[in-house]
Amino acid sequence: MASSTRDEDPHEDEIRMWREGDTWVITDVDTGVTTQGETRQEALEMLDDAVAAYNDDRGHEPTDEELRELGIDPDDNTTGDGELPEFMQ
Repeated sequence: MASSTRDEDPHEDEIRMWREGDTWVITDVDTGVTTQGETRQEALEMLDDAVAAYNDDRGHEPTDEELRELGIDPDDNTTGDGELPEFMQ
């Protein structure tokens, strides 16, 4: 079984991983982001995505072309200044 110890030197990209039942749980020490997966690989991949999202390194505002490909007219897709729907008030 793997184990880790901390010395006085800072470590970049330190993670902690453990099993809880049939699930692997993994935490990025620097950000505190935690994910889980059925396999170690799945947990690691999910952590990579979650840390990237945490650091705002994922996604982008859709381009007009991307909106059109989805059948959305960009001119009709603007933030309105109207009243919020009742369920949002």
